[in-house]
Amino acid sequence: RSINLEYVSANPTGPVHLGSVRWAAVGDSLARLMAASGAAVTREYYFNDHGSQIDRFSHSLYARAMGREVPEDGYGGQYIADIADQVRADAHAAGEPDPVTLPEDEAIEVFRARGVELMFAEIKERLHSFRADFDVFFHENSVFEGGKVDALLETMRENGQLFEADGAWWMRTTDYGDDKDRVVIKSDGNHAYVAGDIAYYQDKMTRAVNPADVAIYMLGADHNGYVGRLKAIAQILGYRADQIEVMIGQLVNLVKDGKPVRMSKRAGTVVTLEDLVEAVGVDAARYELTRYSVDTPIDIDLGLLTSKSNENPVYYVQYAHARTAAVARNAAEAGVKIEDGVDTSLLDSAADGELLAVLGQFPAAVRDAAKFYEPHRVNRYLEQLASAYHSWYGVSRVAPKADEEVTDLHRTRLLLNNAAQQVLANGLNLLGVSAPERM
Repeated sequence: RSINLEYVSANPTGPVHLGSVRWAAVGDSLARLMAASGAAVTREYYFNDHGSQIDRFSHSLYARAMGREVPEDGYGGQYIADIADQVRADAHAAGEPDPVTLPEDEAIEVFRARGVELMFAEIKERLHSFRADFDVFFHENSVFEGGKVDALLETMRENGQLFEADGAWWMRTTDYGDDKDRVVIKSDGNHAYVAGDIAYYQDKMTRAVNPADVAIYMLGADHNGYVGRLKAIAQILGYRADQIEVMIGQLVNLVKDGKPVRMSKRAGTVVTLEDLVEAVGVDAARYELTRYSVDTPIDIDLGLLTSKSNENPVYYVQYAHARTAAVARNAAEAGVKIEDGVDTSLLDSAADGELLAVLGQFPAAVRDAAKFYEPHRVNRYLEQLASAYHSWYGVSRVAPKADEEVTDLHRTRLLLNNAAQQVLANGLNLLGVSAPERM
């Protein structure tokens, strides 16, 4: 299948906050899983450059540049002052007037254009460093350019898919399971937000390059009302309900020493991607954020994720991989070479059987994680595999003792060790987590 997977899509009005960081980890891992299962996946970021949020952002930048308090409905935090300063510095470097010397309307437009550009560049860089990259950055404003939304709504009106009431135009989404009908053109003639949603979904399904068989939207906990609405839109446009999927992610909280961590030095009010990575690193952050079903709120224990103990799940799994690499190195030094011959009938201990059985479950774990949109199945599988491997390691010799000769059993156990190493590396890679060879 061709799958359009849209995730993160944080507004370019501030740093990526913790809820969006969860989608960065889960979305990227899900894309990897679907691709590994044979799907053609388009990773998409919906760039919100149309609407009131951008207006508030540009006015906030202008206010800080002028040494004023930001508007009551504006954006706070040190990052606003930093971006405002950068806009002014860039203008100076380019030989352009300082925006604060321009008439207010002109100045705000400068801060809007350049401020959004700077903020979005930072968002993309932060996500890239978090190993979450995208194939498409779709600009919301593009569906309103050239009358695209108006043309689509006119076609829907001609086809009887819209009706007029109270001076507004509505979609009868209740006919398709939504909890209420939706206004698409308000009584003042302006588009309702859902008008852009209609055009955006149609665009995903009809593109000249990589049109989608299924569009998956990954939305925050405050978007529960979107499920019925988007399902109805798909059917009104002539698609099946199962050609659109909506995943709703629940909240993420940080705790340390049993107490919540709430404040960000830079954003002022929320914990950001930068804060989380600084506290625990990319590997631990990605592993922990993918470890639970997305419909479950989670508390991330910063103390646990920085500990080097078996209670820390990412350390436990990564250490298993590092141990397999150490075993392989020691075996090579002892002259154990698989190509000299193996005999798999010799793998007859209980520990051998348990490790073999768990290894055999990997394809099903990947298949089910992709099928049910649940990357956490891979985390749980890896923890099971790490447990089986650590137990096997405790009772199985791969390298011979100093006075022993290399036997078929040594070589066959090395083969099993290397299989565990490969599967651990494969599984960690599907989660976007590194597989260290030394720890």
